[in-house]
Amino acid sequence: MFSKAFAPEYQGALSALSVNSSLTDVLETATGQLIAARRAGDAHETARAALAVAEANRRLGHVEAADLAWKTSYRTARSAGDVPAMAWALWSGGTLARQRGFLALAFRLLRYAADLGKRGGDVVAHGYSLAGLAETGRIRGDYEAVGALHDELLAAARERGEARHTVWALEGIAQMHRNSGRYDTAYRLFEEAAGIAAAADDRRGHAWALRGLADIVSVRDGDTARALELLGRAEAGCREMNLSSALAYNHKMRANVLYRAGRYAEALETYEQALGEFRAMGEPRGEALSRLGSVKARARLGADPERTAAELAELGGILDGMGLRHARAMVDKALAELGLSFEESR
Repeated sequence: MFSKAFAPEYQGALSALSVNSSLTDVLETATGQLIAARRAGDAHETARAALAVAEANRRLGHVEAADLAWKTSYRTARSAGDVPAMAWALWSGGTLARQRGFLALAFRLLRYAADLGKRGGDVVAHGYSLAGLAETGRIRGDYEAVGALHDELLAAARERGEARHTVWALEGIAQMHRNSGRYDTAYRLFEEAAGIAAAADDRRGHAWALRGLADIVSVRDGDTARALELLGRAEAGCREMNLSSALAYNHKMRANVLYRAGRYAEALETYEQALGEFRAMGEPRGEALSRLGSVKARARLGADPERTAAELAELGGILDGMGLRHARAMVDKALAELGLSFEESR
């Protein structure tokens, strides 16, 4: 039996905020609380309010403001000797680093966060930081290295009845199965995640699960109409909560679905929309993947092969530099799909 989803990153006076609270509302409320806590000279409450400010800004795509806020939270917590708050601040900083494509920094910050969470006796901070390490490794393509950690975190979340973390773990494991071609297993896991998220009123987790289901329905079944319907439902949830990053990834998936259906002009337009959204929020991984889709769509619409190969070579270098092994393999797959080679770019 799972409890209702909650947001442990909203702490202290902000603990009444819901996991489904609009991020603009969270930012406004947390900023007000941060000002009040500073005036009162309450370092513990200042650190917790700054954490909420950081997380709201990160999810809204305001990366510079998020960077300033998590560092404020950490410095304030350290000055007060508040070890659990230090752990949460580093978790936020590590998550932001991953979002910005700085994977080595993400690993470093999240390892520190996990250690401080354990030392400070904050089981949730420790678990979220381990989850962050697992997700960072998964995004990099280190499935063997982090697969067991995903399984351990899933088992722990199930035992605690913690819906939000259970949904996260199921979606991460599902994504690894999907990327490895095990579509039926991936579908089953995404479906379970969607069910748990819906029952626990975790709209963010539900939107990501619907996106995963849409991907499987498109690539496995070729059911474009159903995939687009699932993405439409997910988009509604993203817009309701102002989830900028999740919405951009939703649009990129919509473009993927259109591309697979041979609707290349529509796919190109949607890839370009997602590209603009990722650039606006400074999210290089999403930007690179959207660019890859745009290049492929333009190639299908008659773009010059040499220019296409040159763009793919450039993207390959970018993804190599970010350490994204699975995404880098997608460039090689695109070359084969389009009948090109890197030599054509020289």
